[in-house]
Amino acid sequence: MQVSIRDQDALSAISPVALSAYARTAGWSLHESYREHSDIYIGDTLPEIIVPRTTRLGDYASAVAALIETFAQVSDQDELTVYRSLVTADRDVIRIRAAESDDGSLSLNHGVDLVEGARNIVLASACSLHDPRTVYRPKANREAVELVGQMRLGQTDQGSFAISLLTPIIPPPMPALFEDQDDHNAPIARRMTARLVEALAAARQASERAVSGNSNAFDEVVTSGVSANLCEALVQTIEPFHALDIGVSWARTRPNRIPGIVIRFSQADAALLGEAARSLRERAPKPDECLHGYVRILKGDGENLDGTIRLTTKIDGQQQSVEAVLEQADYEISVQAHRDRVPVVLKGDLERAGQRWRLLNARLEGVLRDDGQEAEDG
Repeated sequence: MQVSIRDQDALSAISPVALSAYARTAGWSLHESYREHSDIYIGDTLPEIIVPRTTRLGDYASAVAALIETFAQVSDQDELTVYRSLVTADRDVIRIRAAESDDGSLSLNHGVDLVEGARNIVLASACSLHDPRTVYRPKANREAVELVGQMRLGQTDQGSFAISLLTPIIPPPMPALFEDQDDHNAPIARRMTARLVEALAAARQASERAVSGNSNAFDEVVTSGVSANLCEALVQTIEPFHALDIGVSWARTRPNRIPGIVIRFSQADAALLGEAARSLRERAPKPDECLHGYVRILKGDGENLDGTIRLTTKIDGQQQSVEAVLEQADYEISVQAHRDRVPVVLKGDLERAGQRWRLLNARLEGVLRDDGQEAEDG
């Protein structure tokens, strides 16, 4: 059954940049300007079309309706399918499809988990854009939270249950001083989608390598955006279903040299990803840990300004030795505390490496006097 779209608001929701991007990718090319606010596009064996450059036309909705009709005839598709393509032509689309039933429905609880898990997958990928880590505190990453907050839920597809996540609008590329084949200067929304594809593919490959006995498989892909957060979100999303497909299609306004991709996870992957998340989280640095203890070993580094110490302290109720590198002023105070046999207070990111502990970004908070009060460190 042919459906013609005549709703003015629905037609006006399609942007001029989406229309021109769709036309170019469908085989048309810009020929010349038409009047003040439109362009004429032509193509081999294709009908001539007029594409508006702005929505500030009195008959903008009518112009969009005429273009949809032409696009549908040329592509041999119905107008509703073309409309959906145009609505998302200026956005990357992330589709998550769950295989649970033939009628395209699923339980309410599973539906809630699917949407929440999808959000957490995208958020974990956004957090890893600038600083890949094994674990994130997502709410502390304001840029990632704001970016995910700008995303929208698209229309569901027919068939097995699927949700669509739409990125913010991705504008076409502008002239650059240097050619950038990898599109590192792309808008942040596109870079987030690209990182999502990279992270999902890496998690899929790491799962397969872990099955083959590679115990470091997930550690090796942290730089690709795989984190405990991503693995946990995948478990939440995958676990209720027999299989889950996550696909990406790129905005027509900014074509990608990598074609659209679909990555499949099965229910059997959930247990493995859950264990990977536990392992990554267990060994991740604990931020802003405050340690009290005695300096036992000191090692100055020649003419360098920093020095290494080992602090005897308690971690999780057990006595441990923690190595820390201090700046010169803090190191000198630690040397004196060692001589005086008085405890010190250090703060930093606590990390476990094998059987050893390290305090990263360590700084001396103070020295404890005999009366238990903390002295100033400077």
